[in-house]
Amino acid sequence: MDYDGEGPRLPTARGPLSAAVGAYLLGTGPLPLPEEVAAATAYGDDLQLALYQCYELHYRGFAGVSPALEWDPGLLGTRAALEERFLAALRAGTTVHDSVEEAVGALLVEPVHGEGVSHFLRDEGELWQLREYAAQRSLYHLKEADPHAWVLPRLWGRAKAAMAAVEFDEYGGGRADRVHARLFADLMTDLGLDTTYGAHLDAASAECLVTVNMMSLFGLHRALRGALVGHFAAVEITSSPGSRRLAEAMRRTGAGPAAERFYDEHVEADAVHEQIVRHEVIDGLLEQEPHLAADVAFGVDATGHVEDLFGARLLADWRAGRSSLRVPLPAPLDRDSGISVIS
Repeated sequence: MDYDGEGPRLPTARGPLSAAVGAYLLGTGPLPLPEEVAAATAYGDDLQLALYQCYELHYRGFAGVSPALEWDPGLLGTRAALEERFLAALRAGTTVHDSVEEAVGALLVEPVHGEGVSHFLRDEGELWQLREYAAQRSLYHLKEADPHAWVLPRLWGRAKAAMAAVEFDEYGGGRADRVHARLFADLMTDLGLDTTYGAHLDAASAECLVTVNMMSLFGLHRALRGALVGHFAAVEITSSPGSRRLAEAMRRTGAGPAAERFYDEHVEADAVHEQIVRHEVIDGLLEQEPHLAADVAFGVDATGHVEDLFGARLLADWRAGRSSLRVPLPAPLDRDSGISVIS
C-alpha cells in the first residue's frame, strides 16, 4: 500500500454525470447540467461515481488532477446538487427508530439465524467471493477511519476525547505497522489482490459506493455531525461479531495469516470501541447537544439501510453463481513474489 503522492487514476465513467465530472477534473469539459443531476438515479452507478470523484479530492485526489480543484466553486456546486439527491434518498429509504436508545438497542441483539454476508462467507463462502468482498471493501478500508476524523473538530469535551481515543486505535496507536489500513492491505496481499489505493474502484458496485459515499457525506458536513456519530456507533457495535465470522471464513478457506489477523484485530478492538462510542461519544454529544438525538438515530439506521443494500447485492449475485463486480479481478498475485498466478 505504498503512496507516491500522485493518487489513483481516474475511474472509467459510468454515465454522463461521472463522465462530465471526470472531464472537468482533467480540464477537458464542462460540469454536468443541473437537469442531468436531477434526472439521475440517486443510488445508481453514475451519480454515485460522480459523487465519489468529488469526495476523493478531499482524500488523496487523482493522478493528473490539480489539488486546487478540491475547493473549486463550480465543482462544489455540482457536489452539493449530487449530495442533495443522495441525502434525500437516504432519508426517504431509511426507517428511523424513535430514539437513539431504540436504534442502538436494535444493533445489540444478534439474530439467532443470521443470513447476512458475514454468515454466508463463514458458512459457505469460497475464496473467490472473499477476494471480491475485500476488493470492494478496500475503497473504505484503505482509508479506514479517515471520514470519521472530520468530526473531531466538531465535538468537544467527553465526546471529542472518546472519539479521539478510538481514532488513535484505528491509526495503530502510533505504530505504522498496526494502522488498520495497513492491516487491510496485508489482508489483500494474502488474497492475491492489488493493494494500490483506489485500484478496485472500477470493479466496485454502486451499492458499495453508496456505503463509502455516505461516510464522506456525513463527515464533510458539520450539520450532519450527529449522523456521523450515529454511523460510527453502528459500525463499531456490529463490527466485533461480524469480524469474528469473517475471521472464521478466512481460516476455513486458508486465506492466510494476515487475512485472519485483520478481522481478529477487529473482534477485540471493536468490542472495546463499542463501549466507548456508546457511553462516551454518543452520551457526551447528547449531553451537550440533545437536539442532535434524531440525527444520531438517523445515522445508526441509515448505516443499516445502506449495508443491507450492499449485502443484498452481494448475496443475490453469489447465490446465482455470478460475480458481484462490474469488471473481473486480475488473476491472484503470489503473496511472496507479487507475480500473477493462475489458480
